[in-house]
Amino acid sequence: MSKSLRLSEKWFNRGLWLIAIIFAGFLTGLGGVVVNDLPHVERHIKSDDFLDKSAAAPLQATIDAASGGESRANDALAQSALKLTAAQQAYNSAKGTFDNWVETRKASGLPSQDGEVLARTKALDQLQTAVASAQTLVDKQRKIVLDAQQNQAQAQAKLNVLETQAQARFDAENDRSDLRVFLYRLALTLPLLALAGWLFVKQRKSTWWPFVWGFIFFALYAFFVELVPYLPSYGGYVRHGVGIVITLLVGRYAIVSLGRYLANQKLAEQLPEKVRREELSYDTALARLSKSVCPGCERPTDLKNVENDFCQHCGISLFDRCGACSARKSAFVHFCHACGLPAGTKAPAAA
Repeated sequence: MSKSLRLSEKWFNRGLWLIAIIFAGFLTGLGGVVVNDLPHVERHIKSDDFLDKSAAAPLQATIDAASGGESRANDALAQSALKLTAAQQAYNSAKGTFDNWVETRKASGLPSQDGEVLARTKALDQLQTAVASAQTLVDKQRKIVLDAQQNQAQAQAKLNVLETQAQARFDAENDRSDLRVFLYRLALTLPLLALAGWLFVKQRKSTWWPFVWGFIFFALYAFFVELVPYLPSYGGYVRHGVGIVITLLVGRYAIVSLGRYLANQKLAEQLPEKVRREELSYDTALARLSKSVCPGCERPTDLKNVENDFCQHCGISLFDRCGACSARKSAFVHFCHACGLPAGTKAPAAA
């Protein structure tokens, strides 16, 4: 098509396409702002909003109390363990001294040392009692720690159940919120896409075609970029299902359009050549000729063959003779390339 246009027309068309792109860019920017603000319609939710506070609060208090009790019990256990270690060391040291002294007494065999034996034995028994008391205290603190850990674990297990239930409700509500936001986007973009389709079919070649194409670009971007990525998946069923439906609709439209086009072409080829020529615009005919196809039936034809004056498929005239100079020229041009006179000019009568 561009080969048949004047140079100024080419630049004007390029400028108009630039206007269409700029117009689409501004529409896309405005649409992006609107689409990005749509999620703010929904209230922001958290998983804690779905937690049973009346049941979770006592459990959390139990966990905090058990944690604090465990911490204090561990501190007391550490102190008791130190006391036990000191008592054991004192006992072991005293017992070692006592054993050495007993061996010495056996060697000397002095009866006067019997009282000292009793005193040392009593002191050793006291140390043994201190060790036993320290061990009892350690065992008691260990039991306190164990009880606190068990209470904390039981309360945490119950709280985990509540949190799992809350998370499930949160996920379900979040899915519903995403679906509502998607429906908002769909309600906004689907009419735009429908209007773009109508404009493409009815107005894409009108006087205001730059704005028509700009709006079409914007609608396609809004649908495939601003909407499709937010389409809920549900395991892939929705996206694949929507893809199948869209493919079927587009495929059906393409098949019906092709059938209608072929039927119209078949009817057009049965019309008289004069009527067919009147229905062909000058630019359309030149554009098809530049692609080496017949302007009437759009089938390939050998335009370089000087013997092909008519299309072998539909019979329309491709080349004729100038009425003034008899030069062979295209049947679709308005002026003869050899003499420059308008097409259809008759040769002047002989003097």
